[in-house]
Amino acid sequence: MSALDDAMDRFSQALDRLETALGRRLKSAEAGGDLEKELSALREDRARLKRELEAARADYAKLEKTTDQVSGRLDGTISELKSMLGGE
Repeated sequence: MSALDDAMDRFSQALDRLETALGRRLKSAEAGGDLEKELSALREDRARLKRELEAARADYAKLEKTTDQVSGRLDGTISELKSMLGGE
């Protein structure tokens, strides 16, 4: 084999290695793009869940207040009924 043939063979092998490396890099970049999409979707889900949790907490606070009011009214009504019936 001549020096030129030997150099061309090494050059061809180097190009093959470069193409293989580029192929891996592209696959990695595509996978990274998919990961970026998943991360973005997770961030959106997190924000949505945070809003829903805040709304649920606000609803819970309202229900708790209403429950306390109803409980107080029932206690008052029970006391009135007991006194009317001569129980207390």
